[in-house]
Amino acid sequence: MKPIRVLIAKPGLDGHDRGAKLIARALRDAGMEVIYTGLRQTPEQIVAAAVQEDVDVIGMSLLSGAHNYLFPRVVELLKEQDADDILIVGGGVIPDDDIPALKEAGIAEIFTPGTTTTQMIEFIKTNIKQ
Repeated sequence: MKPIRVLIAKPGLDGHDRGAKLIARALRDAGMEVIYTGLRQTPEQIVAAAVQEDVDVIGMSLLSGAHNYLFPRVVELLKEQDADDILIVGGGVIPDDDIPALKEAGIAEIFTPGTTTTQMIEFIKTNIKQ
């Protein structure tokens, strides 16, 4: 079985990537192939990289508060590219009140502070679309 391919992205103007790098390392340690796009990515750049790299999962990390626009925009662009079979997860400092709308928009799960890397890994393995 081929390894799960994950794109880790930092959309928007958020300049903090320590958490994203920690998650990337944990996913690699769990046997997944991880592509990290770096800071300040647009939704268009994230989707282009995901399609080009033929990933199974997109994980977005955001601390700047623009998650209600940026996360759903990635979902929209994936649909336009006929790539909506990619599992999309998000994380960061996201208010609990925003999570239901993000899930309704197509984000499979939102990981907030305190979520363990084991929980993230298990969610991905359980919910990946193969």
